Amino acid sequence: MSNHPAAKRRTGRGLQAWGVYVLLAVVPVSITVALVSRMDSSTGTTSAALGFPLAEFLLTTATVLAACKAAGWLTQRLGQPSVVGEIAAGVVLGPSVLGALSPTLAEFLLPASGLPALNLLAQLGIALFVFLAGLHLDTRLIRGRGRLALVISHVSIATPFLLGILLALVAHRTLAPAGVGQLPFAMFLGVSMSVTALPVLLRLLVELRMFGTETGVLAITCAVVDDVTAWTLLALTIALTTASSLSGVAVTIVATALFTGLLLLVVRPLLNRFVEGASEKRLRAAMPLALTGVLLCAMATEWIGVHAMFGAFLFGIVFPRDNALTDRVQETISGFTTTLLLPLFFAYSGLRTDLGQLFAEPTSWLWFLAVVLVAVVGKLASSAVAARALGEPWPRALQVGALLNCRGLTELVVLNIGLDLGVLSQQLFTILVLMALVSTVMTAPLVRLFRSWPAKGSSAPPARSAVAGLDDDAPLVRSQPSF
Repeated sequence: MSNHPAAKRRTGRGLQAWGVYVLLAVVPVSITVALVSRMDSSTGTTSAALGFPLAEFLLTTATVLAACKAAGWLTQRLGQPSVVGEIAAGVVLGPSVLGALSPTLAEFLLPASGLPALNLLAQLGIALFVFLAGLHLDTRLIRGRGRLALVISHVSIATPFLLGILLALVAHRTLAPAGVGQLPFAMFLGVSMSVTALPVLLRLLVELRMFGTETGVLAITCAVVDDVTAWTLLALTIALTTASSLSGVAVTIVATALFTGLLLLVVRPLLNRFVEGASEKRLRAAMPLALTGVLLCAMATEWIGVHAMFGAFLFGIVFPRDNALTDRVQETISGFTTTLLLPLFFAYSGLRTDLGQLFAEPTSWLWFLAVVLVAVVGKLASSAVAARALGEPWPRALQVGALLNCRGLTELVVLNIGLDLGVLSQQLFTILVLMALVSTVMTAPLVRLFRSWPAKGSSAPPARSAVAGLDDDAPLVRSQPSF
């Protein structure tokens, strides 16, 4: 009998809870359903537009990451750098393969409505990528062998640039978009013939176990000068393309020079002072500072008119080196960029590459062969001849030429800019993407072939005389690349 009052209280609370639930939950839901069922549903288009973009984008991202990583793993097993497979995966996902075999599946995995978001993230990836490229440039490598690096690298740019200009004069009528003049078309084709993919080159040297060798350091040293010169040429080309008059070109060039001077003379000392003797707490705070700096510098050069990637590259050059902050920034940004953002860029480039145009027009293959011949002869042959003339034996000279002929991802950056500006046609864009793949694929096999050649019959002095004081097994660079 003592439990009877307690049982009554529990029963009372149960009835009270059900009453509150019915009054404050069931009744409001019923009224809401009744009201909604009477409303006009004519805004179905807007609802559809807002209903699935995130799901579509997540599916696109997962598809791109899986394809790029699988293709990268496969090409590494075949003795090629993973970037070759990642670029090829982008082409396969586009209209050239998947879009041709199954347009429905291609639209499901990579819907056209998701391309704007894909492009924005791809552009962010490129900004961070070129920042890392600038961060990896160690200009101290040039000291003591500046003459050798300067001559080889400038020959490796000037010769293919000239050949690209000459090819553009012949190809302008056939391959240039309507309304594009000879000057911007020729400049972009010249730059696309001249670039070297420094990050891909660094990765290749690691995979070929040449990162700390004399040949590897000679190639990196030349590529350092090559990269700075090529990006500067690209900035000038963009200025000439986008400016409406010669005075506009002059304003863009002057503004770019002033911005560069500001970074070198003001921002670099401030960053060095900030990092010097920094505590762990300050280092943690510096990571957002680094990312903010990349984005602000990219924004500044985009406003100036020489593309966002140039500002990000300059910020990488002036960023402090050889400290805990640099290592932390590189590890953090590199992992995020190479794992997520760059595969999105490969996919976006692949979606813009249509091999069907080459099969539709047989003459396109002749243009492709001409472009590959100009690119390889202009870059590989001229670099090798210059290195041989400066005392390097032929095997090493040819290895340097083959390494500088690697274009990889850097070429795709240039080509996408040209396509966005309307200077390159879709047909020429596809041809140049294939050229970038071919020149990158041939790098490792050629280097292995030239390494097997003995340096007999050469009157040239030993290679150590050209790059004095180096040890073949010494770690000659700051750190091995992580991107």
